[in-house]
Parts: sequence; structure tokens; C-alpha cells
Amino acid sequence: MDMNDSGTQMLSHQFRSRVGALLLIVVLGLIGTAPRSRALDPKRWSPVVPRTWDDELMRTLEVPLPDPAISAKHVSANYYYQIPVRPVYRTYPVYRPGREPAGYLEWLRKREPETLFDSTRLRTKEQWRRAGERVFDAPIDFESEGSALFKLLRDPAWYEVKGVSVTRDGMLPNFTYVVREKGKVEVGVLACASCHTRVTPDGRAFKGAQGNFPDDRMFGFEMRFENRRSDDKADHLRRMRSFMRRSYGAPWVSDDPNAQLQTMSVDELAAIMEAIPPGVCARQGSSPFYPPRIPDLFGVKDRKYLDASGHFRNRDTGDLMRYAALNQGMDELSRYGTWRPTEPLPEPAKLGRYSDEQLYALALYLESLEPPPSPYPFNRLAAQGKRVFQEERCARCHTPPLYTNNKLIPADEFTVPKEHREQFHVASTHLGTDSSLTLRSRRGSGYYKVPGLRGLWLRGPFEHNGSVATLEDWFDARRVQEDYQPTGFRRFGLAPQAVKGHDFGLDLSAEDKRALIAFLMTL
Repeated sequence: MDMNDSGTQMLSHQFRSRVGALLLIVVLGLIGTAPRSRALDPKRWSPVVPRTWDDELMRTLEVPLPDPAISAKHVSANYYYQIPVRPVYRTYPVYRPGREPAGYLEWLRKREPETLFDSTRLRTKEQWRRAGERVFDAPIDFESEGSALFKLLRDPAWYEVKGVSVTRDGMLPNFTYVVREKGKVEVGVLACASCHTRVTPDGRAFKGAQGNFPDDRMFGFEMRFENRRSDDKADHLRRMRSFMRRSYGAPWVSDDPNAQLQTMSVDELAAIMEAIPPGVCARQGSSPFYPPRIPDLFGVKDRKYLDASGHFRNRDTGDLMRYAALNQGMDELSRYGTWRPTEPLPEPAKLGRYSDEQLYALALYLESLEPPPSPYPFNRLAAQGKRVFQEERCARCHTPPLYTNNKLIPADEFTVPKEHREQFHVASTHLGTDSSLTLRSRRGSGYYKVPGLRGLWLRGPFEHNGSVATLEDWFDARRVQEDYQPTGFRRFGLAPQAVKGHDFGLDLSAEDKRALIAFLMTL
């Protein structure tokens, strides 16, 4: 959704006739002093916008891959700044069928295209933040009325089958309608809000939260849908395999399970994606065999590392801008050793990017996000849980007030280079958790970051890959056994499977576990 700009509008005056010399002098005097008056206006905020694609800062943005020789070499600043800036279009809500206003689609077809981002009209920091929310909501790809996605979003049966949540007003906040050309309505996709918006059972939508839309399951459904109506099924299969390689390829990894994606049928590829539950996403650079859970963005300004693997550093606002640019498709242009996901490198004019001003506004908005107040009371049981938290020394890693020490924990199979202990915040702890994501993907670093616990009540599923659905499951001692049936993400083709690592709290009494969970839900 977009918001109307309520900021102060500057008045413009046009003089249509000559007036007396004295009046002219007065007018010229006023014009001459206007810029100075604005400069002295305490309400006026004129930020120094960082340069997003600085070659040196891009080079040091990431914690290296476990094999540093393969670490990403990003395109040059010269290439990046030749890419055209994408407009931020006005968006309109997608409604569940039966909740849409009468004649809504026809009304949209009559709308004129509108763009909403103009940094020259932003006067205050709050206006910049609100403009950043528009960028957060803005899609970067579009599906026409004839597409599978467009048809699915208007099919009431699909909502029932897939268990898609909508708000109290019947809106699906993970998608929007966009008018880029009058008479044509498109579905906008791949906005930040698509993954980072959560709808609660009571119909509230929280921007910046761990999303709970079944994105990968929908993609699997779309694959089957498009394959059934395709006249050239061999071509459709080639395109799906090409997408999988571009998204998940890591050819330097020995025995890479992603390699088998190139020999699978459409139905098999769809089944792999459909095994990924809401709250988890096989985002580009990871793998559908070991996808990361979707992170929430609350308190992101205080996090030193981004991604479950801590692969990206967050040193300042500029780094958050760079991270956003990479995750809107620029990372698929990077080179890993001799391999590049998108080859050959496209002409810059065929691509799109956000401007530095758009990314800066987005970063300001993200840095303003804080976890919403917990609805769970701090009662006697929660107070007991706080004592358990202290007695079990949970604060060593989950240090208040952020409830994280912002450190990286090495995977068991990873040998920490000496220079890493000087460059990064590395813990001495090893947790024994599954290391596939951080050792065998393009988003790997050899580490997992210590997650913060603030806003935990609005999350789930849990662990770096969403393997457990609830905190009760997380503290269930049976999860480390080989015959365990994960309640969250289950790797395709492997069931049962143990959820190993982080055995802290597994040996607590049932009462202490219940109390500890009650405390964690208040954070």
C-alpha cells in the first residue's frame, strides 16, 4: 500500500505583468533570501545520502565464503550506475475474492499510472521514512492479467487449499495491483513487503515481521499450472531448470544436492518447493534443500550481521542499502570464482535498480522498525521463566537489552581463520546445528549468527531453517533423535530427521520449560 504525502508543499508564484520598480526590488529581495531561510529552517532535514555501490565497500561488505577464493566479486560501480532507475508506482490492494469492492478491477483499468517517489519534495526525516515505506511496498516485477499468478489470486478455492491468510479487510498484503499503463492491471511481486509482512490469526498485518505467506508452495503450484497449459513442455522444463541453477547453483560445492535439480521433472521440482512451509523461503543463493527461515526486520539497525549465516555485515546505513540492492537481484550478476549465476552479463539498460535516494529512504524506514508490544503478560509464570533464563545463563549469547550478543557461531566443520577473530565478532561456542546452509551455499560464511529474541512472539517457525513450528517443539528433547519428525521444514526426501544443535534447555523440567517459554513470549 502507499501513503499520501502530508508534508509541507512549497508555494510557487508566477508574475504575469510588470509592476513598479519598488515592488520589483522587494520581490527580488524576497527571492534572494528564500534559500537562506530554508537553510535556517530547523524543520528542514537535508541528509547526505551514501553512495550505494562503492567498489571498496562492496568488496568488504560480506563475510567471505568458507573457501574465500570463491567469494563473490560484484559488478563494478561503473556497470551498476548505468542501470536505469526503476520508478516507484502507486500500488493498490489485492483482495480475497468475495471481499473485493464491486467493480474494483474495472476501476483500476481506468486509473492513470502514478509514480510516488520524489526526493526533492522530502523535507523532514519522517517524510524520508514514509517514502522508504513506499519503496518497501514497491514491487520490482509484474505479472499480467493472463498469468497464472493473476488467475490464482482471483480464485477463491486457492485461498482455501493453500490456507492463505488475509487481513480483517480481506486484503492480501503480500501482493499488490499496479497500473503502469492505463487500461492494464498487473500483479506486483518481489517487493520487500512480500516476504516481510505477517498476518496474524486475528487479521492484523505487521510489516517487517517474519512473513507467513506460502511463497515457495505457491511457486510449486504455479510450475504445475504453467506446465499443464504449456504448448512446449520441454521448453518450460528448460526454463525451470535454468531458474533453479541461476537461483541456487553453487558448482564449487562437492556433492551439491542442487545439481540434481538439473535432472528433475517439473513435478519433482514443484514437489521440492511445495515441501517448504510458510515462514521459510528458498531465496536466491540458498537452496530448496536447506532454505533459511524468513527473518524479521525489527531492530535491524542494531544487528551487526544480516542473514542467518551472518554473511553480510551491517556497519551503517550504507551497508543496509547495499544489502537491499543485492537482494533485489544484483547478487545474481556477481561472479563466484569462474562461475556467474547470470551469464552472459546483461546489458545494463535491460535491468532496473533503485536510486541511492530510494535505497536510503528504504534503509531509514527499516532502521525505524521495532517489534510491536507483546500481547503476552509478564505474569508470575513469566517471572519464573525470567529466573530460569538467568540461572541457565542464556544471556551469555542472548544478551539484554537486544537479547543477542551479535556474534557469529562457527559451524562444527568450519575452521575459523585467525584473521576472522580480528575482523569479525566470532564466538568460541559450537552448537552442532546442521551446517548445510552456511557451508554449501552462496550465502554461506562458515557461521550462524546469534539471533535476537525481541519480538519472538510474532515469529515461527524457528531455527535457521524453520525446522520446528513452535517454541514447545524447540525445547522438546526428542528433536535431537534420529527418528524425530520435524514440525516445521522437512528436507525433501528425508523424513524422519533429527533437528540437532542448541541443546540448551532440553533437560529442564516441564514446568521450567513452560515458564521459560512464557518469559520469551513477552520480549
